[in-house]
Amino acid sequence: MRALISVSDKRGVVELARGLKSLGVEIISTGGTAKALRNEGVEVVDVSSVTGFPEILDGRVKTLHPKIHGGILGQRSKKEHLAEMEAQGIQAIDLVVVNLYPFEETVAKEGVSLEEVIENIDIGGPSMVRAAAKNYDDVAVVVDPDDYPKIIEEIKGGGITKETRFRLAKKAFAHTARYDGAISNYLSSLDGVCFPSILTLQCERVQDLRYGENPHQKAAFYKPPSLLLQYFVSKGSGDMAKGGADSGLAKAEQLQGREISYNNILDLDSAWALTCTFNEPAAVIIKHTNPCGAATSKVSLKDAFLKARECDPVSAFGGVMGFNRIVDEETALSVGEGFVEAIVAPGYEPAALKAFEKKKNLRLLRIQNAKSKDLTPGWEMRAVRGGVLVQERDSLMEDLRKAKVVTKRAPTDEEYKALDFAWQICKFVRSNAVVFAKEDQLVGVGAGQMSRVDSVRIAIMKARFPLKGTAVASDAFFPFRDNVDECARAGATAIVQPGGSIRDEESINAADEHGMAMIFTGFRHFRH
Repeated sequence: MRALISVSDKRGVVELARGLKSLGVEIISTGGTAKALRNEGVEVVDVSSVTGFPEILDGRVKTLHPKIHGGILGQRSKKEHLAEMEAQGIQAIDLVVVNLYPFEETVAKEGVSLEEVIENIDIGGPSMVRAAAKNYDDVAVVVDPDDYPKIIEEIKGGGITKETRFRLAKKAFAHTARYDGAISNYLSSLDGVCFPSILTLQCERVQDLRYGENPHQKAAFYKPPSLLLQYFVSKGSGDMAKGGADSGLAKAEQLQGREISYNNILDLDSAWALTCTFNEPAAVIIKHTNPCGAATSKVSLKDAFLKARECDPVSAFGGVMGFNRIVDEETALSVGEGFVEAIVAPGYEPAALKAFEKKKNLRLLRIQNAKSKDLTPGWEMRAVRGGVLVQERDSLMEDLRKAKVVTKRAPTDEEYKALDFAWQICKFVRSNAVVFAKEDQLVGVGAGQMSRVDSVRIAIMKARFPLKGTAVASDAFFPFRDNVDECARAGATAIVQPGGSIRDEESINAADEHGMAMIFTGFRHFRH
């Protein structure tokens, strides 16, 4: 048996080579891998000794030779292949252990030059991997060091099984597809466009889910490689956003509770994204992707949670919660008073985990590498029948103090604070979205209605506190003055909306009649 080993990731390769040698396997190797193995006392044969041709062009050409690829691609079941191999002095290669130049790691480096990027595009490696994977009937290909122990085990047991060879071949083609996708995406990003003409997606399955939105639908959770889709997030500038893929739900650690569900993930994503918009300690409660409670506090995280729950305690039952601070024992005990499906936070104090132990089904997720603001730009994708919609994530954070005051009266300082809070919440409510809020607490929410005035009325109906002195946010313009009139009758004193309706003047006049302040941002925040 002969094996060719040429790896960039040398994790476990010495142990693999020693194991192969102990089983009588001849090892062919190249460049740095051959040197690393010899330094550890493992005998190897240089590729140049097999090909009869030296490595040339600074190592760019070493394995691209008939005696290598013929040894990999020759089909042992075909007598004519064996005869031709013998005539050409080509010996079979039965195991190919190859992983590729670190392209993604290279482009992630600060200040990397295009020349260095190009030099880290592997040519010979993918060729050998694809050749071996194509000929899996006779050749095993290994691209992942985690598979080394299994290979040794099967060789000891009499040989690598066809089932294993096929599994490894599928893994190898996925490996080269991801590699080529990363190259294509990165080089396309240099064109200065936001979206490439060909979008290459390679996503790794994180876990199978019990079911999708409903029990009759199958589902799974995938994550993209951390760098693969980051090249376009700054309008094609080529600048990569740091930390987005490393701090999201795909990297979250589940500490306890039942298996996570499809709907849990949707709600947890909304909870985490919303809570991270706040600098102060914040708590949010999500139900069916809509916030039904949200608050910040200068006092404590527990205080923020209690204020969030006060907004709509009925809807909070069975909700999903997000915190932007490490959860302490007092907060955990308060949360434990009701039924909660799942919680996401940057961490939990040991005493908080102890308190949550009584809620065995409660799903606790800890976001790794969490920051106080996880507002990394990126893409959002949604499948439709026959295609995929791709858009930039709505990470715009407007400074409302710079928004246009359109009424006779400008908002007071307190009103600006309440408007800012309402505006941040409104972006996470399904359209048509209308939010009533104080400066640190959500008071009423109207979500997902076909008529905007119905959203206003629902928000008023859902409010458990007097709305006098509250601020209102609308994710898009008010098409008629009835919206303003309803807000005023409820007691609101200030409104933030995008503006842009042909009836803007009608809404402005209504606000002036009621002595309200109203500002236009010029940006809407639909969430369909």
